[in-house]
Formats: sequence, structure tokens, C-alpha cells
Amino acid sequence: MILHLTTKNGKAADAGFTLVEILVSLLIFSLVSGGLMSGYAQINRMAEWSSMSLAAQAFAAQGVEQARAAAWRPHDAPPATGPQTGPGTPDELSAPTNYVCSPDFQIMGNPASTNSTFWGTNYVSVTQILDNPPLRQIQCDCHWTFPLTGKCFTNTVILLRAPDQQ
Repeated sequence: MILHLTTKNGKAADAGFTLVEILVSLLIFSLVSGGLMSGYAQINRMAEWSSMSLAAQAFAAQGVEQARAAAWRPHDAPPATGPQTGPGTPDELSAPTNYVCSPDFQIMGNPASTNSTFWGTNYVSVTQILDNPPLRQIQCDCHWTFPLTGKCFTNTVILLRAPDQQ
């Protein structure tokens, strides 16, 4: 519908938008809306990656703490039959050693759901740094894959441990 207005000199003036003006305004609206939706999707993806990385970092810290909690008492009397390692001995986690643990991280919803977890693998290594004074390095690398991109990432925690620390 076109409105007819009268100007001061008595001539009729048409008021309204042309088709070109409407198309240009729709184009501008589409570009702005598309940019907003794309920005929202990118922010959502970054937040999901950040939460997964934080879960992997916490699991790497858990792995290194479990290794640190193992008994290491090199000043205990050595056994007569040679070095003794393993659970219940003065050295429960001998150096060098490596072990692997594969957890699943719950990222959302019901734990029984198959799409609510992602997998990571902890690689823990213990290395003898010094013999006198005794000092070991415990390193845990948590390898995980971001499901949206398929890229692999690694979170690492390293600590040094002296004997008789529990």
C-alpha cells in the first residue's frame, strides 16, 4: 500500500520503500544474523574444548598423584636377595617405569548414554633424576581427542619427588 501525501505546494508525494531498499535491508540483516550465529557456535565450541581440556588436566594430575603416593623408602634395609620392588615393598614404583590407564570422561547428561563421554589415556613415567640425594621425576601425559574436530591433544603434569614423601 502506498500512502499519498500532499506537499506544501499541493502536489501529491508518494511515501514508501522501493524494492531495492528492501532487498538491501534484508541483505544487511542476513549478514548480521549470520555473523551472530557463527560467533555463538564458535564460542560454544571453545567452551566445550575448554571443559574437555580441564577434565584431561585433572585426570593427568590424578595420575601423577597416584604415582607420587607409592611408597619409596630407599633408606630401609635392602633385602638380602637383591632389590625388591612392587606393592608392599620399600620401592612400590621403581624408576624407570611406565604405565598406562584409559579412563572415560563424562561430559554431559546421563552416564549410561553412549554419547556423553570421551576417552583419554594417561601415560605415567617415573625417571630417576639424582642418586644422591635421591630424586625422581614423575610425568603424566593425558592424550585425548576433541570429538568435534578429531584433533589429538596432550595435557602434561610433571613433579619431582624425594623419598619418604607421602
